[in-house]
Amino acid sequence: MITVWGLKNCDTCRKARAWLDSRSVAHAFRDVRADGVSAGDVKAWLDAVGADVLVNRRGTTWRGLDDAAKAKAEDPAGTVDLLVANPAIIKRPVFVGGDGSVVVGFGKAEQARLEELA
Repeated sequence: MITVWGLKNCDTCRKARAWLDSRSVAHAFRDVRADGVSAGDVKAWLDAVGADVLVNRRGTTWRGLDDAAKAKAEDPAGTVDLLVANPAIIKRPVFVGGDGSVVVGFGKAEQARLEELA
């Protein structure tokens, strides 16, 4: 089973879930804002893909942060704290396979990786 982490109102997350449904891939959805995300999950994702992939520096939430908060993202422990406190900064969707593998985003390359996980 694949766990899809994202925001329920995110168009990309909706497309990803519909794509998984169309391929009959078993998955569960977790809303990072409504359900929250643990520091352990964020650390595992960072270890798997790195901050450059996981942190969405293009969104309005990131742009709204002050410089001190953005500076936290330069330190691994600070990045975990920042993402737990501001889950909308997590690039979406995050897919976690049953084997613990992590895929972030929903482009063509990510879809190919998801087909391998399914």
